[in-house]
Amino acid sequence: MLALPSQLRAVAASGDEPGLAEWVADRLPAAVGAARRYWGLRLEPPYEPGGYCSWVAPGVDARGRSAVLKVGWPHEDSAHEPVALRAWAGDGAVLLLDVLDDLDADGTRALLLERCDPGVTLGETFTGADEPQQDVVLAGVLRRLRAAPVPPGLPTLEAMCVRWSAEFRRQREALAGAAPLDDDTVAAGLAEYVALAASAPEQVLLCTDLHAGNVLSARREPWLVIDPKPHVGDAAYDATQHLLNCPARVAADPVGLARRMAGLLDVDPDRVVRWLFARGVVESLDMPVAAGVAADLAVHLGVR
Repeated sequence: MLALPSQLRAVAASGDEPGLAEWVADRLPAAVGAARRYWGLRLEPPYEPGGYCSWVAPGVDARGRSAVLKVGWPHEDSAHEPVALRAWAGDGAVLLLDVLDDLDADGTRALLLERCDPGVTLGETFTGADEPQQDVVLAGVLRRLRAAPVPPGLPTLEAMCVRWSAEFRRQREALAGAAPLDDDTVAAGLAEYVALAASAPEQVLLCTDLHAGNVLSARREPWLVIDPKPHVGDAAYDATQHLLNCPARVAADPVGLARRMAGLLDVDPDRVVRWLFARGVVESLDMPVAAGVAADLAVHLGVR
């Protein structure tokens, strides 16, 4: 029986991702087996706690290379990961060694990736009073990643924002008045969310989900990005996930922290502040810190 990492097992059991439980039970074991045979892998147990929608384990391939096997549940956010990894070609991101597509009728894919060793996350390395060092490292890798030529066929940030706005509205309506933000703040945040995406000063290759848990220590380079959710759009957006993953600092001074990251990234600070407000609104149903940040920035921006 295939060993499952605790986070993947919990998400599948929760039912929050329709179809994931069936994929884990019916398709994942066969896909891992096919990838293991194809690359001649000797696999170790999967990483703990693991990801939400993928099975990831270290091992050694038939050529004797240390590698990582990643088998992901086929869904929209993961569809273009190999495209971005090829574009970066290891420059600030983990190397993509090979891809095995269409392991089943649903399009399950296996990635053979460079193994990051020692593989300690940026978030585990700089904590507490040292947390601001995360900003410096993240900004450094983001500046490199956005410099890559944009490959064709990637989804746009604008399309993602339109989709997420519609999903937020649906979820908020289901709460029947129990949502944490007032209607004016929500309306302003959703308007900013789409308007910012549509008015990007340039179109760059984005990670969209970059935070300190997705940056690992390595030997080839000090830090390498993993698990991108690539889109094409405004470089200022890529600061926002990290900011929301620093809850104490962003709650204490959202404007100051947004402007600090903008300076490190060399992007327009006002756009980062506005993106943080919009992201705060969209994430407010699931993240209390995001709701608080959105409320504070609504005052700063004159929304209420």
